[in-house]
Amino acid sequence: MKSVNLAEKLSQFSTHWDPHVVADYNENEVMVVKLMGAYPFHKHDNTDDFFYVLEGEMQMDIEGEPSRTVKAGELFVVPKGVVHRPRAESEVKVLLIEPKGEPNSGDSDREAAPKTRI
Repeated sequence: MKSVNLAEKLSQFSTHWDPHVVADYNENEVMVVKLMGAYPFHKHDNTDDFFYVLEGEMQMDIEGEPSRTVKAGELFVVPKGVVHRPRAESEVKVLLIEPKGEPNSGDSDREAAPKTRI
């Protein structure tokens, strides 16, 4: 058991759309990621998608619905099976929680990022 300094972990990498595992929680991985630009539309058939914005502001685009703005200190959960894409005009730092083994790319044609542990 130990505390995890998220700012320190985020300072260890500069890549975007590249989640890094910082802890395990039950059968889930807790990750930090930096977002910039738009990710492809995709869905996760077997799990909800959890986003907690640590710093910055992102848009969550939901197929067939208006975009939602998610600001620092806010979280957004996309229900399983819902087609979505996160995007950000400038860099955003986000905490993610996903079941172990869940690809961040969902059903898109984009190759899943490896989940490096830091």
